[in-house]
Amino acid sequence: MNRKYVIITKDEVSSIDFDKVLETSSNTLRYNRNKTKTFVKYEGSQPSFLTGKTELSHSEMLEELAKDEWSNIY
Repeated sequence: MNRKYVIITKDEVSSIDFDKVLETSSNTLRYNRNKTKTFVKYEGSQPSFLTGKTELSHSEMLEELAKDEWSNIY
C-alpha cells in the first residue's frame, strides 16, 4: 500500500479537492477529539492544495491516530 496522509486544520477543509484524495466529501473526514484537525489520504503525487504539508506514511499515521488527541469517545 502506497497511501500517503496529510493532517490539516478544520479551516483547510474547504480547500480540499475531493477528486484528488480518497475521501469522498467533508462528511467522510475523521476529526480529532476537539474537532480542530482532520486528515486526508491519497496515492501518488501530493495534490497541489497540500503543497508544503508534511506527508505521513501509513505506519506514521497509525502512530498519530493512537495518540489521545485522536481517540474517539464513541
